Amino acid sequence: MKPLADVTPNTWAFLRDPMIAPTGFREYDARWKYPEGINLPGVTALGLGLGTQMTRRGIEPRIAVGNDYRDYSVAIKNALILGLTQAGIHVQDIGPALSPMAYFAQFHLDAPAVAMVTASHNPNGWTGVKMGFERPLTHGPDEMNELRDIVLNGEGEAKPGGTWERVDGVMEAYLDDLCGDFQMSRKLKIVCATGNGTASAFAPEVLRRIGVEVVPSHNELDYTFPHYNPNPEAMEMLHDMSASVKASGADLALGFDGDGDRCGVVDDEGEEIFADIMGVIMARDLSRLYPNSTFVADVKSTGLFASDPVLQANGAKADYWKTGHSHMKRRVHEIGALAGFEKSGHYFLAEPIGRGYDCGMRVAVEVCKLLDRNPDMKMSDLRKALPKVYNTPTLSPYCPDLEKYDTLQRIVDRIVPMKGQGTLGGQKIVDVITVNGARVMLENGGWGLVRASSNTPNLVVVCESPTSQEELRAIFEDLDAIIRVEPNVGDYDQTF
Repeated sequence: MKPLADVTPNTWAFLRDPMIAPTGFREYDARWKYPEGINLPGVTALGLGLGTQMTRRGIEPRIAVGNDYRDYSVAIKNALILGLTQAGIHVQDIGPALSPMAYFAQFHLDAPAVAMVTASHNPNGWTGVKMGFERPLTHGPDEMNELRDIVLNGEGEAKPGGTWERVDGVMEAYLDDLCGDFQMSRKLKIVCATGNGTASAFAPEVLRRIGVEVVPSHNELDYTFPHYNPNPEAMEMLHDMSASVKASGADLALGFDGDGDRCGVVDDEGEEIFADIMGVIMARDLSRLYPNSTFVADVKSTGLFASDPVLQANGAKADYWKTGHSHMKRRVHEIGALAGFEKSGHYFLAEPIGRGYDCGMRVAVEVCKLLDRNPDMKMSDLRKALPKVYNTPTLSPYCPDLEKYDTLQRIVDRIVPMKGQGTLGGQKIVDVITVNGARVMLENGGWGLVRASSNTPNLVVVCESPTSQEELRAIFEDLDAIIRVEPNVGDYDQTF
C-alpha cells in the first residue's frame, strides 16, 4: 500500500498504516522528526522499499545495519529490519554503532549494502537512515529519488528468504583498524568532547590506545543529551570545548557529533578552529607527504585551499564541490582526490590514509599523527602559520522544507545579475558560482555563500573576509539584506 503523507500520532491508523512525510527524503539520506514525520509502519515501508531497490539493481540481498545511541533508535532499526526481511534481504545487524563503523562494516563483512539508523547531528526527536550500495559511497540524489518513488508509490515487493543475523565483533575490529600499531612519540593531553552521544563509547578509547592523555568532557553515554546536542559545528559545543581546554591546560580538544562522522577542533589557546581551516592545516601536512595531490573542499569552505602559498608550493590542487557527505564522498572517489574537507566537520580521507568515507575517529587519529610529525609545533602554531582570514560559523536561518529550494532560487536570481557591478561589504562582486546555491566571489578574495540545507528546514549562510572582522560583518549584513527580501526566511540558529 502507498504510505499516507499525513502523520498523525495517537490515532488508530497511526498504529497500523504506514505514514511518511515526503519531505523526509533528502538529497543524500532520509531524515524525519519521529513520530511527527514518520511512524514505525512507515519505517517498515522504507525498509521494504530499500530492499526492493537492491533487488531492482541486481545487488546481492545482504545488508549491514546499525543504529546510533538514542532511546528510540532500536525501535526504528527493528522496524527497518522488518521491511528489509520482507523484501527478501539477509540483514547483518551490527548493533549500536557510529555511522563510520557501519561504513567500515561494509568492508569488514564484505557486505554489498549498508543502512545506518541515525539522526546524525540533529537534536533528539529526529531519526533517519544513511544508506549506500557502492562502498565507500552513500546514496546521492539519483538513488534517493529512486528510493522515494518506490516507497511513496507503494512499489515495495515482498520476497521470500529474508533473514536476520546478529553480528558481534565489528566494534572491536573497527577500533583495531583505526589505531593499528601507531603510538604517539610526543606527549599530548586532549579534551575528548562527545556530548554524551554515541561517540562516547569510541573516542576516549581510540585516543587512549594511541597513547594520548584524555581529559573527559561529557563522555558518559546519555541519550537525553543533558549538556548540549553533540554537534561540533555549533558554537555552544565549541565554546564548551574551549572552556575545557583552558581549565585543564590541554594541548587541544577534539569534539564529535551524534553519529561520530564529524570532528571539531579547539587549539591549545582555546581558539575554535573551524573545520575548513583545520582542513587546510591537514592539507598542508598531507601535501608535503603526498605532493601534487588534489583536495576537494565544499562550497562553504575557505578560499585558502586554492590560495594558500604552501599548498601551491606542494603542487596541491583544489576542487570546490557541492556540500553534503554523499556529494563529497562521490567527488573524492570520482576524481581520485587524496582527501575532501567540508566546513561542517566531515573529512573524507582516501587511500592510503583512509577508505574514503567520513569518520570523525579517523580524523582524530590523523590529527594526532600530524602533531606527532610536528613535535615542535602546538596546534595554535599550526593555525597561526596560515594566512589570516576571518570567517563566520555556519549560520542557518529558518526556511520551510517545502519552500526552501524555490526561495533559494529567487535569491540566486537576484544575486547573479550583480556580477561585475554589485558589491558585498564594499567589495566588488567578480563572480557568482552556482554549483550549490550562490557563492559570491569578491574582488579582494572574500566571499559570501547562501544555499539550501539538505537535511533541515533552513537556508545556510557562510561568509569570509581576508581583511578584517569588520569587513566580514559588512559582507554578511549585505548578503543578509538580499536574503531578507524573502518573507518566509526566519531567524538564524546562532550568531557570531
